[in-house]
Amino acid sequence: MTGPAGALARAAGPVLDRVQADLRGNPVAMLLADSRARVVDIRYGERSFGREVTGLGVVPGVRLGEDDVGTNAIGTPLETRRSLLLRGPEHAMPAFHGFTCFGHPIVHPGTRRVAGVLDFAVPVNRDDRLAPPLVRHLVAEIENRLQADASEAQRRLLAAFQAAARRRDRRVLVVGHGLVLATQPALDLLDPSDHAAVQACLEDGGEDARLTLASGHAVRLSWAAVEGTEGTVVELALETDDRPRVAAPVRWPLLIVGEPGTGRTTMARQATGPAAAVLDAVEIVRVGADDWAAQASGLLDGDGPPVVVENIQLLSEPLAALVAVRTRTSRRRLALTSTPGEHLASVHAPIAASCGDRRDLVPLRVRRHEIPRLAQRMLAEESRARFTPESLRLLAAQPWPGNLAELRRVVRSAAELRSAGDVVPADLPPSCRGGAALDSPFDRAEREVILSAIEAAGGNKLAAAKALGISRSTLYNRIKALRIR
Repeated sequence: MTGPAGALARAAGPVLDRVQADLRGNPVAMLLADSRARVVDIRYGERSFGREVTGLGVVPGVRLGEDDVGTNAIGTPLETRRSLLLRGPEHAMPAFHGFTCFGHPIVHPGTRRVAGVLDFAVPVNRDDRLAPPLVRHLVAEIENRLQADASEAQRRLLAAFQAAARRRDRRVLVVGHGLVLATQPALDLLDPSDHAAVQACLEDGGEDARLTLASGHAVRLSWAAVEGTEGTVVELALETDDRPRVAAPVRWPLLIVGEPGTGRTTMARQATGPAAAVLDAVEIVRVGADDWAAQASGLLDGDGPPVVVENIQLLSEPLAALVAVRTRTSRRRLALTSTPGEHLASVHAPIAASCGDRRDLVPLRVRRHEIPRLAQRMLAEESRARFTPESLRLLAAQPWPGNLAELRRVVRSAAELRSAGDVVPADLPPSCRGGAALDSPFDRAEREVILSAIEAAGGNKLAAAKALGISRSTLYNRIKALRIR
C-alpha cells in the first residue's frame, strides 16, 4: 500500500499488533480507516466476533463515510475532527445497532491534517467505559509513529531533491505528502494552478505526461518515486517548439461528439461562425416530428449560411434517415453535435457516415491536469479573485459529470462569494470539499466502464448491470461509491 494510507498503516501496524494480543479472547474489534473513511485494517479479540462484524460487510477496503452509511464512528469523526461514542440505535444504519463504537481522529503531527480514524467496537451490552481512554492512548502512539516516519521520509525527500538539483538550471520538483520542494527555475515557470495540475498528472499514474502551463508553455513531465517514501521527484522539460499550432482544416460536414457539458455547442459555433442557423432536435417534442422535418429540409436544402444541427442522438430512425440524406446533398457548411454511444453505430450511423470529419471531445474527468488552468481562466473572466492551490487541488479531484458546464457553474458560484482575493476551500460548494472523489486510477477506470455500460444501455441500469455481469444492487453500490450522478 502506497500514499498517505500506506504511511498510516505502517505507523498503526505495530500498535494494533500489540493491542490485539492484549485483547485476545474478548469480543472487541479495532478498525483503522484512512482519511477517506476507507477501512485499511481490522483486528479482533475473538474470531466469532470478527465473523459477526465481517458478516455486515465491514472488511478492509469498504468505505464508511457519512455519505455512505450515515452517522457512524468512522465517517463522523472525519467530518467533525472530534471523537464520537455511539451506542446501538445512535448509529444511522440499523445493521450497526448491535454495537457500541468509539472513534477518534488521527491527526498527522506534521501536516495537521486528519490522517484517519481509529474505531473501537464492542457488543452493545458490554461495558464501554474504558474505550475512550484506551483509544486516545493508542491514537497518541500512532501519531508519534507518524511523526517519526514523516521525519525519516522528509530526510529522504530532501536528499533526493538535493541530488536532483545539483545542476542549478534543472527544473525539478519533489512532491511528498504535505511537502513540495522546487528549484528556482521550476518556481519561475510554474503558476500556483500549475502545481495542482502536476499533482493531478502524478495521481493519474504512468511515468510521464505532457502539460500546458497557465503561461501557455508546454512542458514534458517525467517522474520517479523516492524509495522509502510516498514522494516523487518530478523533472520539467520545456518543449522548445513554440511554433503556433494551426488547426486542421475542416472537411464538411463536421460531426462533434461529446458528453453533455464538454463544449460541443461552443465548438460547433466556432467552426461555423456567428451567422449559422441552429436546428435542435430537442425542439421535436415541442413542434412535432413533421414540422421539425419540414424545417430541417428547408434549412439544409440549397445555398445559404452554415447550419448547426444539435443533439442528433434524439432523432428517431425516420428523422435520422432524412438528416443523413440532406447532410450528403447540402451545399452549406454543416456541423452536427451528438452524445457518444452505440447509437452512432446503429440508428444514427447513416448521419455519422455522411460526415467528412469528426471531432471527439474528451470528458473533463480524464484530463484532470487541465482543470486548474481552466478554473483559473474561468474565474478571471468573472472576478479579480484567484483560487488557492488547495482549492485547485480539490477541484482537480472531482469527477465533473457535467464537464465544463458544471465546472463553470462552480466557478461562478465562487466568484459570487469572492470578487477579489483568494478563493479558499470553504468558498467551494460542499460537494467539492471532500478531496479526491476517485481515489486511484483503478477507481477512475471502473467509473469509465460503468458510465459506458449505462450509456450503451440507454440509461437502463438493470440492463447495464447484466452487461457488466453484476447484480443491480452491486451496480447501485458502485455508483454510490464512485459518486456517479
